[in-house]
Amino acid sequence: MSIHTQESVSGFVASEPQLTNSTSGNPRLYFRFGQEHFRREEDGTFTQLETSYHHLVMFGRSAERTSAKFAKGDNFLAEGYQRPVSYEREGQTVESEEFVAKRIGHDTARTRYDVDRSPRGADRNRADKEQSRAFDARAQPTVSSSPSLSR
Repeated sequence: MSIHTQESVSGFVASEPQLTNSTSGNPRLYFRFGQEHFRREEDGTFTQLETSYHHLVMFGRSAERTSAKFAKGDNFLAEGYQRPVSYEREGQTVESEEFVAKRIGHDTARTRYDVDRSPRGADRNRADKEQSRAFDARAQPTVSSSPSLSR
């Protein structure tokens, strides 16, 4: 089976993420993101070039979760696709493009964070109860201390 791949982008959140609803009522997250660009010089050093800015949108429950986890300045990686868009600005139609993110996460190379590996939803409650329950030696199976031989 072949490896599933998609387009990806990396950058930093340049505007405060805005969670709204699409015309169909679906949650929609929007923010502008920046991408820093560098040029490698002959002596091995890097020169920073002008930062470019782009649009990112995300929809549905992923948009809601991302809205709660991301803030202006966060570094991220996102998987999805580009699409052309047009909108009105000062009476003029502007042609542009946006990145539609299906998945997004903080950039581990540039972000410090902790990972919560506990189960989500109802499973989380069960796991919490199991973890908090005191160890009870009586509930453990009995193990004989003397070896037994059977033939």
